[in-house]
Amino acid sequence: MTTSQTCTVAEYLALRLEELGITHLFGVPGDHLGPFLSTLHEKTKVRWVGTPTEGGAGQAADAYARVKVADAEIALGEQGIGAVAVTYSVGAFNLLNAIGGAFAEYVPLIAINAAPSYEQWLNQQAIGLLTSHMSQRPTSNLDVYRQVTVDAQAISNPGLAPIQIDSAIIACLSHRRPVYLEVMEDVWGARCPAPRGRLTRRERPVTERNKRLLEEAVTATVDLVRSYGNPILWAGEEIDRFRLSDEFEKLVRDTRIPFCTTVGAKSVVSEYTPGFSGVYNGKASNPDVAEVFHNAGCRIGLGSWATSKNLGGKRSIGDDWAVAAHEGVRVGASYFPDVQLAEFIPALRERLVTEFGSGAFAADYFARAHDEGLDVPDSTAAYLDSQSGGPYPESMTYDSFFRHINAFLESQTSEPPGEPGNPFTVVCDAAFALIGSMNLRMAERASYVAQNSWLSIGYSVGAATGVALGRRHAGKRPMVFVGDGSFQETCQEMSTHVRHGLRPVVFVLDNEAFYGIEQMLVHPCYYQDGRPRSDGAEFYNELHPWRYEKLAEVFGSTKHPMNGFAVRKHDELAALLKRIAEPTDAINQGPIVVRTQFKRHDYPEALKYKIAENCPPPGGAPSEGNVG
Repeated sequence: MTTSQTCTVAEYLALRLEELGITHLFGVPGDHLGPFLSTLHEKTKVRWVGTPTEGGAGQAADAYARVKVADAEIALGEQGIGAVAVTYSVGAFNLLNAIGGAFAEYVPLIAINAAPSYEQWLNQQAIGLLTSHMSQRPTSNLDVYRQVTVDAQAISNPGLAPIQIDSAIIACLSHRRPVYLEVMEDVWGARCPAPRGRLTRRERPVTERNKRLLEEAVTATVDLVRSYGNPILWAGEEIDRFRLSDEFEKLVRDTRIPFCTTVGAKSVVSEYTPGFSGVYNGKASNPDVAEVFHNAGCRIGLGSWATSKNLGGKRSIGDDWAVAAHEGVRVGASYFPDVQLAEFIPALRERLVTEFGSGAFAADYFARAHDEGLDVPDSTAAYLDSQSGGPYPESMTYDSFFRHINAFLESQTSEPPGEPGNPFTVVCDAAFALIGSMNLRMAERASYVAQNSWLSIGYSVGAATGVALGRRHAGKRPMVFVGDGSFQETCQEMSTHVRHGLRPVVFVLDNEAFYGIEQMLVHPCYYQDGRPRSDGAEFYNELHPWRYEKLAEVFGSTKHPMNGFAVRKHDELAALLKRIAEPTDAINQGPIVVRTQFKRHDYPEALKYKIAENCPPPGGAPSEGNVG
């Protein structure tokens, strides 16, 4: 923080970013942005990370914020927030998709857009003179960003800049969502009052009415448990976003209620925590997990987001559910608004322990379901073991590949499980990669990053930049799983990995150059056993085949190494993983890209329900509504 009474607007914003604990600012430079970047470099320790694309910069900032929110070092003063900077219109519109994703998934980001000077805007208004990147609508950038942020400011008056910057940052921290600052070029060097005080999140006050609603919501949830018995918890994204992992872990420990998570909440606590029963993703779950989850007496969602992906499009979750999310609690048909999750979890824990006793709900729901005759493993431990290791087929399938990766991650985890020691943070893309990876068992808290709701393909490659830099101090290395179509969107972001000496391992899942998930969604019968394999492939799902491993020669150099490999069989994968596990192996000096080859008709088992629901028996008459 400066000790002088005034500073430039560029200094003001730079100092605020540093105060927030931001160590890296991502973006693509431009002439309007240059003055700010020079000031940032000279006056703070925040380092600039230039990326090939604005979208990649936004994805890096998004993932950086996610891991910073989750990491324990926040307790030492960091706020858990990311920042990205671009230039007006051409840069800002490229960035928009990433900010939309952060808005949808509650990720706190500061989007900085450097605009033409105030003088140039006056020329445009008076005589219609356009400068670079201008449109005829002066508020075009601002209007667009207002749709995907909780505060959007255009800064043209240096005297007002401190108020506008501070109010936007406070909104970002308070709502845990992106904000937008559009700063005109000639404002950067103008003087304004220096920063005063520290910006922090403003909590919503708890009123007497809130307390009554909280009490009613807890009572209704306890009554649900009493009526139906055998509860199971479903931990969701808000546990992570609102830093409630400790409270959730206390709830599990004190009540011993078994729990699942959503895909977006994977590793919100260590998945070696007693009671962990897998990832429930609605119909697109491992069938054993779905069977056990629905066989429980009642379900309690905590911070879980119900989407068309994890609930199969159902709007009603049933009378035997309670869900606390989106600032309210729903129990069956009853709804209790403005009940905060941070208040609800500890209150529910206290009531359950008081009324039922400590550890009263300890149970193995897999064993119970198996004893009732359901076709599931005979214990939770047996189910979790089945998701790791062999035997493997000779050539890889999606499911056998992720079992192999699971075994590798377990081998890299220190003892006892859950202690810091695994060098990898998994970063997963949308589609088959997300579905396949959801059964990886993460030993450490916050060791899995994915965009579960927005699902922008290619997210993971740019996100790996933010994860690597956000966790560089801890020696964590991103392990990325991305489909071939997704990778073709954002592969150039790997050049940022090379440039900055980052060391992600990027597995490109190549199913013979095909948009597999899109085919599954529009015509799942293409994957049906017994159907002619030439039948039903949609022409628009074809990709141009790449030799992805050769990108190492494009991006890498002797000074900045990158290595590429292609694997099709499990023995090839085992040999490569052995090298990746050896720190002294030369391939670990830089990024690694692995073309991981599958047959075109392969798909994760969790998507088998699409075929069962939409496809007639092979050779039978086609039915209407085959589109999934």
